[in-house]
Amino acid sequence: MARILIATPVLSGSLDPLGAHRLIEGEPGSDAGAQALICGPTQRVDAAAQERMPRLRLIAVAGAGSDAVDRDAARARGISVLTAGAGLVETTADIAFGLIIAAARLMHDAEMTLRGGSWQGWRFIEDFGRDVHGATLGLVGFGSIARAVARRAAGFEMQVLHHTRNPTHQPGWVEDLDELLAVSEILSIHVPLQESTHGLIDRRRIGLLRPTAVLVNTARGAVIDEEALADALIEGRLFAAGLDVYEDEPAVSPRLLAAPRTVLLPHVGSATLRTRQTMLRDAAENVRRFFEQEP
Repeated sequence: MARILIATPVLSGSLDPLGAHRLIEGEPGSDAGAQALICGPTQRVDAAAQERMPRLRLIAVAGAGSDAVDRDAARARGISVLTAGAGLVETTADIAFGLIIAAARLMHDAEMTLRGGSWQGWRFIEDFGRDVHGATLGLVGFGSIARAVARRAAGFEMQVLHHTRNPTHQPGWVEDLDELLAVSEILSIHVPLQESTHGLIDRRRIGLLRPTAVLVNTARGAVIDEEALADALIEGRLFAAGLDVYEDEPAVSPRLLAAPRTVLLPHVGSATLRTRQTMLRDAAENVRRFFEQEP
């Protein structure tokens, strides 16, 4: 039986697939004898942590992204890295679409007006939000979460466009990212964090969005230039933003926190009990299959 280091909190029943394997709880790198590591998607598993586990053969991430793992170091040592993101697709798409509605309709600002005691009752002239139904939705990336968002958008009769590096041969594919930005009334980010996507939505590209546009990000914070985004919001060159991820989590840019017309969530895209149980169970199932030499 393998020795498996569990570096993330355990939820009821989630580790059942591991059966008789020996489970040890601790931080990445804390058990020299571990042959496998189960960790969360934001836990750093750098080269030093891997070196402290000389018997390590597998890193199983209980989530969709592996950007917190030093994959070059893992590759050099022959360590496999597996992700478990299938179970979070629909839940994360719910949050993405929730942010689309909340940001476009200025829900946070409206709630603060009410809670602050300054609401004077219904008025014909308000701080108007933007319609979501019938709007043009641009998706950057078209993986499983983006496609789930597109399914939700269909119910709102939105025009859905998407950009990927390679043709998807699906309706709505836009070859040029800049073109997608220019026509999107709402833009939602759904790409993994890689060298090619770090800073992908930079100051120049934010400038291509309409002043009435809404930007939503549930992917990874570093895909967007946060300071440029804050500038655009403060200067009125972008209508609103809804974010669930940030470049230096858990720290958030003070300028972004102070920017108007924002809905900011603390990386809760997959935060339902059922989904988190599924993520951890899928990671455990990956470990079981790995050691039993199943696909």
